[in-house]
Amino acid sequence: MRDAFARTFYDVAKADPRIFMVVADISPASKMTNFKEEFPTRFVDVGVAEQTLIGLSAGLALRGYKPFAYTIANFTIYRPFEQVRNDLCYQNLPVTVVGVGGGLSYASLGGTHHTMEDVSVMSALPNMSILAPCDPLEVDESVKIAAAYNGPMYLRLGKAGEPNLTAEAPEPFAFGKLRMIRPGSDICILSYGPIMKLAFEVASVLQRDNSLSSAIFSVSTLKPLDRERIESLLRAFKTIVIIEEHVERGGLGAQVKQIAWDMGAACKLYTFHLRDEFLHVYGTQDDLRRAHGLSADCILRAVAGR
Repeated sequence: MRDAFARTFYDVAKADPRIFMVVADISPASKMTNFKEEFPTRFVDVGVAEQTLIGLSAGLALRGYKPFAYTIANFTIYRPFEQVRNDLCYQNLPVTVVGVGGGLSYASLGGTHHTMEDVSVMSALPNMSILAPCDPLEVDESVKIAAAYNGPMYLRLGKAGEPNLTAEAPEPFAFGKLRMIRPGSDICILSYGPIMKLAFEVASVLQRDNSLSSAIFSVSTLKPLDRERIESLLRAFKTIVIIEEHVERGGLGAQVKQIAWDMGAACKLYTFHLRDEFLHVYGTQDDLRRAHGLSADCILRAVAGR
């Protein structure tokens, strides 16, 4: 995802002289080196100073520019939260806050680098929009949208090595809309971000072992949430499964539960998310996901009674 971001950012920034890249002691890979060399006055590294990252980006936006504020996800929002709230959202400025390594992507660096609550935190801010693409192809589309967007946006990325899952999606990517990326008729799976790969694993096993056809939807826009489409899916499917690498409170599952309650939905609704605790577990991202109950086995046990 980092390479896809850097590649598309280079393309859109080369075409639009208003676009800046502001980083905090970290550099996006690949094409970003080209951008830095070609447009050195539009690449700013503030060092380990995340509040400055956001404040400087706000200042650039006030002067008519469109900055991207980029660093590891936990540092883009937690440490400078006051600046994100007051400098960006209060003034409704066109700054894209890029959080690389959302969820448990930086698993081996411990709890300080796990971004478990970011969707909830950023959703609570007026004027803030949230994009969480599920693969490099959706990253390409998200960067283009962010570059043209006239307001604050949080772009939640994975880290590296994510496969392309949407090349054959029957529906196009669109900001503010759910997107079917695999058709199905028995079960509906909603997810976002790199954990979408797990949704495909679950769908494959359900088809193979239970002859259940699973539709998969990418909820790449988490705010504004496509409530109308969610309501239609709650009516159309007997079983809805939500998989997210985020805590329950304020996440996609909690929001869908609220919609289901409001409309009196009669379907079965299963939500799988990170546990509401700091787990003192060391390992890979998959190791930590399993410790939180985010594994194909755990999901299949609940949904299919395996």
